[in-house]
Amino acid sequence: MAGLIKREDIDEVRQRTDIKEVVDGYVTLKSAGLGSFKGLCPFHDERSPSFTVRPQVGRYHCFGCGEDGDAISFVQKMDHSSFHEAVEKLAARIGYELRYEDGGSGPSREEVGKRQRLLDAHKIADEFFRAQLLTPGAAEGRNFLAGRGFDRAAAEHFGVGYAPQGWDSLLKHLRGRGFTDAELKLTGMFSEGNRGIYDRFRGRLIWPIRDIAGDTIGFGARKLYEDDQGPKYLNTPETTLYKKSQVLYGIDIAKRNIAKDRQLVVVEGYTDVMACHLAGVTTAVATCGTAFGTEHIKIARRLLSDDGTGGEVVFTFDGDAAGQKAALRAFEEDQRFVAQTYVAVEPTGADPCDLRQLKGDAAVRELIDSRKPLFEFAIRASLRRHNLDTVEGRVAALREAAPVVAQIRDSGIRPAYIRELAGWLGMPIEEVTRYVGAAAKRAASGASPSGAAEQPTTTAASSNGQASNGQVFNRPDPRDPVAGMERQALEVVLQEPSVLGDGAWERFEASHFATPAYAAVHAAVRATGLAHAADPVAWVERIRQEVPEPLRPLVSELAVTPLPASTPEAMQRYCRDILARLFELQITRIKADKMGQLQRLDAAAFPEEFQRLNRELMVLEMQRRALRSDS
Repeated sequence: MAGLIKREDIDEVRQRTDIKEVVDGYVTLKSAGLGSFKGLCPFHDERSPSFTVRPQVGRYHCFGCGEDGDAISFVQKMDHSSFHEAVEKLAARIGYELRYEDGGSGPSREEVGKRQRLLDAHKIADEFFRAQLLTPGAAEGRNFLAGRGFDRAAAEHFGVGYAPQGWDSLLKHLRGRGFTDAELKLTGMFSEGNRGIYDRFRGRLIWPIRDIAGDTIGFGARKLYEDDQGPKYLNTPETTLYKKSQVLYGIDIAKRNIAKDRQLVVVEGYTDVMACHLAGVTTAVATCGTAFGTEHIKIARRLLSDDGTGGEVVFTFDGDAAGQKAALRAFEEDQRFVAQTYVAVEPTGADPCDLRQLKGDAAVRELIDSRKPLFEFAIRASLRRHNLDTVEGRVAALREAAPVVAQIRDSGIRPAYIRELAGWLGMPIEEVTRYVGAAAKRAASGASPSGAAEQPTTTAASSNGQASNGQVFNRPDPRDPVAGMERQALEVVLQEPSVLGDGAWERFEASHFATPAYAAVHAAVRATGLAHAADPVAWVERIRQEVPEPLRPLVSELAVTPLPASTPEAMQRYCRDILARLFELQITRIKADKMGQLQRLDAAAFPEEFQRLNRELMVLEMQRRALRSDS
């Protein structure tokens, strides 16, 4: 079992990772000045790019929505992965072998290499299948898609491909790309016979199954020809990459909208996912040949931020007996969610793909909008199993339905369903209440639900910018010239600490910052010390950790704000000029203090003090002039 990753290894991964290369995988970045890049923010909708990346300091910041972080947090947010998973992914990316505390272990370099070879094979196979869909031999596949309302653009969007009818088309292609048979056996894309391995998927439409990060890890294949003796749908078998209980088809394209809309729609097939997305239900996913289970719930909770603040999971099932049975199985898992669970069943039994063909996109959206709470569906389903025209049937139905009502978590909704159940049964509310109460007591006497909601973590600061010690930091006024000067100086120091040589560090350290937020950052820079500035990524991260938590986004913002210089020489001039202006401001403040002392002093009574202040004022003026001549 993996232990905690050593802190020094986390720092090493953070320092070695090129954040621009990571972000480039998700966002189109363009140059925004020397060492800065800008693009459309992936965390909120915007038309003008405000998402800025500064590779030198290893950080990003959106000036629109305020999201900020480093490469690790970016991968966490984009892939909805844990910190541990994000670090391991980035370590694998740069070929760095992590070490773990407490005797734990992570994937070895050899395991990482094997996994990458499997991913590479799947990527090449994915490209191969997609290219084959455009060939004359794939006419039947294209006809199948067209017959279900999917044009070429839809096929390309979802990566649909075609496996040729031959026995070794893919095998030859991957062998030609340098893969050995031993490696190919591990992919699940090949079967093995007396003469060796051969293509598992032949003469079928192919859907790539991708993980939440967008890597292809398996395939689903639909038969097209009558002489195909295989099942209607054939998936990749279990491999080290593909675990069907942990995979949701379409999660890679749906994850952003699931997180944004706080909704997850679960449908039954690949074409249903396609139909939903094309109809505007862009939160749809499907399981891959298995029921929606515990591992799928973990994915859903991570995407929905299932922390008690809302969100919904909507299951769509056929209206037949099998569909109802599937819905009830889903209800059994309901208690693992904090999000509300719903069911949407089309009365005629049409699935989303059929519904879109018959009635258009609007009908698919209306199906999802017509969702009912899953516990209402479960209650009604339990009642249908009994003859409510007899006393015995009504009592039996109550005994079955009462535990369902007792499971409703919302104490405000539960009494309303007790009244509904009493009405459906034609029985006194008091009697139904008694049965539900007894069912609740029986449930409470057992172990607490394994899926109980995790408590949200608390932070040292509240959302109003108040630190744990009670100090409140207001946003600095951009119109204040002193605050503007202090901000520019901190931008320079965070991004180009090399300019703090030749006595500049001592002057900066002694500087007085009047703006509270900037003063806190200045104090954090001093506490961090210039010794850590050799590594810009670690330098900024240490400073972020030193400031009160409400100011950490401000540090990221200062660290990525583009500096107005287009060449290294211009950058050096700009940085020196800004620091010179800061130091001049400090000299002006000190001079003002000493001039006040001089004016209040009786020169006749204290001639030596008078002369000392005059000398100090002369020295300060010389320093001020020297700064101007150097800048």
